[in-house]
Amino acid sequence: MVKKFLLSFVFLVLILPFGCGVYSFTGGSTGDAKTVQIDYFPNMAILVEPTLSQQFTVALQDRFLRQTNLKLTDGGGDLHFEGEITEYRIIPIAATAEQTAAQNRLTVGVRVRYYNKLIEEDNFEQTFSFYSDYDGSLQLTGAVLETAYNDIFERITQDIFNAAVAKW
Repeated sequence: MVKKFLLSFVFLVLILPFGCGVYSFTGGSTGDAKTVQIDYFPNMAILVEPTLSQQFTVALQDRFLRQTNLKLTDGGGDLHFEGEITEYRIIPIAATAEQTAAQNRLTVGVRVRYYNKLIEEDNFEQTFSFYSDYDGSLQLTGAVLETAYNDIFERITQDIFNAAVAKW
């Protein structure tokens, strides 16, 4: 019995620390990176929503600040994100018998260029997009717009995080 306990203890002390590495509880690995730079994402879509760029940029910054130990910097970050919003469109996805929209879909697309100064083979350029559906009788303003943005930003920022540091 004592031999089993001693063997288990030695295993935990010698093996377990090597398996933990630099991974966080969020599934991402930032390696030796200490800083992240997330530039402003201008809205280059055909349809321009005035607050979209600022809100998206802040959502992406918040994602990295919440899920990593990285410090946000204005320049020279170990990890660097830049890009632009390339798509902002509203389309009807269901109709009523009266030929009106029963449900609409807001889609946002973002082109991202990611640079990792420490591991350059991790660099990428990719487009991420997601949508939110809302009732066709509602206007896309106020709480409806905020809910749509929250849904879309949650998914897009998580996808960007996964592509950059979780390698999914």
